[in-house]
Amino acid sequence: MKRLIWAAAAAGLVAGCSAGPRFWERSDLVVEPAVCAEHRFEIYFAEGQARLTAPARQLIETTAAALKACDIRRVQVLGLADATGAPSANLSLSQRRANTVAAAFAEAGWPAPAFDVAAAGDQGAITASGAAEPLRRRTEVVVHAAAPGR
Repeated sequence: MKRLIWAAAAAGLVAGCSAGPRFWERSDLVVEPAVCAEHRFEIYFAEGQARLTAPARQLIETTAAALKACDIRRVQVLGLADATGAPSANLSLSQRRANTVAAAFAEAGWPAPAFDVAAAGDQGAITASGAAEPLRRRTEVVVHAAAPGR
């Protein structure tokens, strides 16, 4: 009797495995990250400059290409500066940096009305870790993207 029960159970398992979904396949276990989602990154500048460096251009081009098929809903660009120089000059510089980044994404085909451009000068660039001055010379970018039709 025990053999009959084990045989029936084994037959049921084999039949179930071949007829139902196979959950041990990679596609069932691994979920690829969504390309059309929120992305955060920083773009760094040389001291006193609002001109994009070669690595910054490459980052912008790569990001624009990766999100080309997405619906770009909003792009927040916050320009920042280090603490060298007068606060008014730093605010102006950080605004130019933010405008430069927004213009580069617009040139790459992103919709201009989606941009929310702001500047914080040297006040917004202070980090909890007390980052060195070169790390404060940046723009912070947040891209809100969704899959088309969503």
